[in-house]
Parts: sequence; C-alpha cells; structure tokens
Amino acid sequence: MVAVSELRPEACGVRHPTADGLWLAVDDRGPRAAAPLLFAHGFGQTRHAWTATAVALATAGHRCLSFDARGHGDSARVAGGDYHLEQFVGDLAGLAASLPRPPVLVGASMGGLLGLALAGERRPPPFRALVLVDITPRWESAGVERILGFMRAHPDGFADYAEAAAAIAAYLPHRGARKSEAQLRPLLRRGADARLRWHWDPAMLEPVAGESERYQPRLMAAARRVELPTLLLSGGRSDVVSADTVREFLALVPHARHVELPRATHMVAGDANDAFTREIETFVRGLDADAAHPR
Repeated sequence: MVAVSELRPEACGVRHPTADGLWLAVDDRGPRAAAPLLFAHGFGQTRHAWTATAVALATAGHRCLSFDARGHGDSARVAGGDYHLEQFVGDLAGLAASLPRPPVLVGASMGGLLGLALAGERRPPPFRALVLVDITPRWESAGVERILGFMRAHPDGFADYAEAAAAIAAYLPHRGARKSEAQLRPLLRRGADARLRWHWDPAMLEPVAGESERYQPRLMAAARRVELPTLLLSGGRSDVVSADTVREFLALVPHARHVELPRATHMVAGDANDAFTREIETFVRGLDADAAHPR
C-alpha cells in the first residue's frame, strides 16, 4: 500500500529537455514507483487542462505527468517560429522514453494524434496503452475550423481577464460559470503593450494547422498497425468526432474500446471531468488486472 505522504497529488514542476535544445514544462504527480500515465493536451491548450484528472488519479495511487507542448504555456518557443508537427512527435517520444517504463498515453485532439502516430509507427511502441480523447485519424473539418477560427479571432488580445472570459463564454456557451481570473492566468500572457494574449506562440498557428490535413493518410496507416490496448473517449456533442469517424476508427483498430460521454463536446475533460476520470481509471485498472492475470 502507498503511504499518504507518497501520493504527491500536488505537482512537482520539472523541465524536460528536447532533442533540439528546447525544454518542456512538466507537472509530475503521484507515487514515483507507480506505473505512469502521460497526458498530452490538444492544440492551443496547456497541461492545466488535465489538472483535475491528474490530482484525482494521483490521489488514487497513479503517477501522472502532464506537459506543455512546445510553443504552448510555460514551455519554450521555437526561435523564428519554424514549427513542424514532426517536432511535436519527437518531443512526445522523448518524454515517454525518459520514464522508467512505458506510460499509458492519454492524448486529446493533437496530443492523441501524436500518440497514434507513435503507437502505430514505432517498434516497440513507446507506450503501454493508448487513450484517444475525442480524436480519430480522420476528423470533421468543420469542427477543427471552428477551433482555429477562435484561435485566430483575437490577435490584439484582451484589455483584461473579464474580456477574455467573455470570449471563452461565447465560444463555449454550454458551460455555466465564466472562468475566473485565477483560472485564466495560466492561459494568458501580458505583453509589453499591457494587453493579455493567449499563452501559445502565434507563429505556430498557421504552420501546424496547415500540416494537419496532410497527416491524415499517415494517421490512417498508423492506426492499422496499432496493437496496444486502446480506448477512444468521445463527446456526444462533439463537432470534431462523429459517428462516421468513430465507426471508421473502430474498423481500423478493431480491438479498441469506445466510450461516448453524451453531454461532452470536443472538450471532454473540461465538460465531463468526473466521468472522464472514472473511465481513465477503469481502463488503467483493467490493464493492471490483465498484467497480473494474463489470459
């Protein structure tokens, strides 16, 4: 049994070096000796998207690592804005390899696609298992365009946190309370002009968005080669994943399990965090049981 003092639900912040000399901000929670879960956020998000789930799972005895992708949050930015998706793939592979054993990868949107590419293309795969959060190798373009439209919508930033909260509320009208200043602080940076702008590097937006569509054939091929235990968690109100894309994914990865959280949009962890966390823990407990009692 793990002692309460070893659970470490609070984050231990570390910097992980990348292969090309940058560094990534990482939050490490839970017992160091436990089997790790590695959380990879979506495009335009930060590691804080996983905090509620990581705290709950760390308290339950799991080791949880969440990180800011390059160009996001507190991680380093690429000089000159020369971003490519392959850099993000390499960063995720390097993080997984730095752990004492292969982690369960929990990837939302872009993070899930990076994990899918690695799980299908690398032998041995760098993960123990794969959880895709509202993403499939082929996605609904209209939903992605809505996300990109929001990211492009405020190039001059916001005068204050209330203005930013109003913009998020208009984008996510199904959410109840608006985000507080404390919740918004990790998502915004104050510039020399005193305006608040999103935490991500604006130079990253168009190169990465432009590359993503070209990756779809590669992701379809990678999915066919995935042999890891796989869980797809989708939002019933998502406009990025649909019944068609889920059906296509399950044909490519027939051993995968699919769970739909009916009230969630594409922002599954934010919309239905308790249910999301339960599904993750159930999946991981099943992996542990299978490892203890192989069929």
